[in-house]
Amino acid sequence: MTIQEIEAACDAARPIDFSRHHLEAPELKLHKTFYPYGFPVEVRTNSKAILSMYADAWLAFKRRFSTSKIIVDVHITEGGSTECPPAPVFYMMQPTLLHIADAHNHSVVHIGANHTQVTLSRSTLQHERYLKYFFLTPAAAAHIVTQFTTPVHAACVSLNQRGVLLCGDSGAGKSSLAYACARAGWTFTSDDASFLLHSTECRTVTGDCYHVRLRPTAADLFPEINGLKMTPRAAGKPSIEMLTSTVPDLICAQNARIDFMVFLNRRKGAPPQLQTYRKEIARAYLRSNLHGSPESVAIQNHAIERLLTAEVFEMRYTDIDWAIRRLRELVRDGR
Repeated sequence: MTIQEIEAACDAARPIDFSRHHLEAPELKLHKTFYPYGFPVEVRTNSKAILSMYADAWLAFKRRFSTSKIIVDVHITEGGSTECPPAPVFYMMQPTLLHIADAHNHSVVHIGANHTQVTLSRSTLQHERYLKYFFLTPAAAAHIVTQFTTPVHAACVSLNQRGVLLCGDSGAGKSSLAYACARAGWTFTSDDASFLLHSTECRTVTGDCYHVRLRPTAADLFPEINGLKMTPRAAGKPSIEMLTSTVPDLICAQNARIDFMVFLNRRKGAPPQLQTYRKEIARAYLRSNLHGSPESVAIQNHAIERLLTAEVFEMRYTDIDWAIRRLRELVRDGR
């Protein structure tokens, strides 16, 4: 306030409220607890729209773990452009991880403290998929993948309680093969990202069994996705997202115990085969995306060694039906 404004308030005997500084973010009077991947996360915000977006993403998950609660504060401020902000840049500055899109849209992840602070402009709320992909989901996931689990870039399916991680680079066919297995009677746990739990010495992973994301070209394999809305590009490849609950007779489970890791190779010209794979390559693949404190990374490296007690294979194939049959033989015979 200017001196003139203060004088006017005093002359009118009007109370002056200095309880909040003008630089402070808006008060967060709304809150709700969710359980992404089974872990408790309390979201605090000043926007009903934010709680609605989190409900769309996480409401299907039930609490499975009694870890310390992750706190996510989402402040919605005025101003900013109505255009979709750019993809954020990321900076790891221990013990914080910064996501910065622009002056109005950014977040600070306090790794180890289980607390993330997000600031978004009200105009950005209209870009829901952008927000979920770059800010809302990572606000909690950044803690889950550093404190409680080890992330694995792999789909996960199981048959007769024997889990298979389908590993490979983007475009290797993980999601398509996982969904094809699920349609053939396997249990579906995740299509692209699995998380090895630290709370058990078993090789147990958790994942998002409530959604499956496929490339539009997968319609050639799965006619049921024809006509479904394509996800706008938030980052990377476009995709079609489905709720697994809408697929008849699909069996889903949030957790799976892993017996096999299978690296997918769809290079043309190679004869179809399943063969043992070098564990040093698998180890480097699993370690390539780890981040966090030296202590948390050490725990994750230990978890990776535990996972590598599973059998590791490479599967070369071009025909997805052959791949499903070969995986079924693997689960049945162990080779």
